[in-house]
Amino acid sequence: MIDEERQLWRIGDVECVMVSCCSGAELQLRKTGEIVLRELFPLKSDLFERASDLRAEYDAAEIRRSP
Repeated sequence: MIDEERQLWRIGDVECVMVSCCSGAELQLRKTGEIVLRELFPLKSDLFERASDLRAEYDAAEIRRSP
């Protein structure tokens, strides 16, 4: 079985990717191509919720860094 990979969002050099296969879905947070966070989810809906939470955190961090 071939894994399917889909970028969910990108902020600067940080991207959130879903890798899905028959056994569930994996969320990967990558910075400059390196995996910095990896979480497994049995349901894609849970993964999408987590990805949304992470995006909100990174959006807030970007706003704080802006002059």
